[in-house]
Amino acid sequence: MRRIALTIAYDGTAYSGWQAQANAVTVEGTLRDAIRKLCGEDVVTLGASRTDAGVHALGNVVAWDTESPIPGERFAPALNSFLPDDIRVMRSWEADAAFHPRFDAHKKRYEYRIACARTVSPLRCRYVCGVPEQLDIAAMQRGAEQFVGTHDYSAFCAAGAQTESKIRTVTRCEVYREADEIVIGVEGDGFLYNMIRILAGTLIEMGRGAKDPESLTAILESQDRTKAGPTAPPQGLTLIKIWYESSETSIEK
Repeated sequence: MRRIALTIAYDGTAYSGWQAQANAVTVEGTLRDAIRKLCGEDVVTLGASRTDAGVHALGNVVAWDTESPIPGERFAPALNSFLPDDIRVMRSWEADAAFHPRFDAHKKRYEYRIACARTVSPLRCRYVCGVPEQLDIAAMQRGAEQFVGTHDYSAFCAAGAQTESKIRTVTRCEVYREADEIVIGVEGDGFLYNMIRILAGTLIEMGRGAKDPESLTAILESQDRTKAGPTAPPQGLTLIKIWYESSETSIEK
């Protein structure tokens, strides 16, 4: 038995999230179908991140065990021939038998994109959150700086999270302009259910002047979801990159 790993990119618009579900079309379920067609095997896939419905990825990482003799690097083009155009395997390789995409990851980066426009072009609306007014980026950045550190992020976790500990470490949280978009970039060792989208909703309120940027520390300390802002729409969020300690599993290769 061999463990195959891959990096996968997808437009999440048409999918009910990453995780396979019995009565919904998901990214994981679609990938498993492609593996079944290619290898004739029903496999259990291990994913690094369970992205929500409508959320995108440039670099999610997946692994599974197979008896197929196909060389590791050949799985990418072979699987792509069975996948729809909005899901692409960017790279595949044979990994160590103990490799786990989720538990071996030591840092992830997500980006949330905002377009400040009354009307968002249909060519962009799948990938940005449209906000009809201009936002104060400096105020948003002051709030974002307080998000960095090791905290209990209960105030930024949606109901239904399947984890007992809400403690995470965020190593970077930045807000900047890129062309005519505002980008919220967040890096950390892991994230709670809807954590980045709730952060984005909170920072948007700060950018509008509806929340004090200096209040984010107090929101964290409250551990009260009602103190944070709304959950921002999913389409603005993309999983950008996952880092691993071992160069053998680096997604940059």
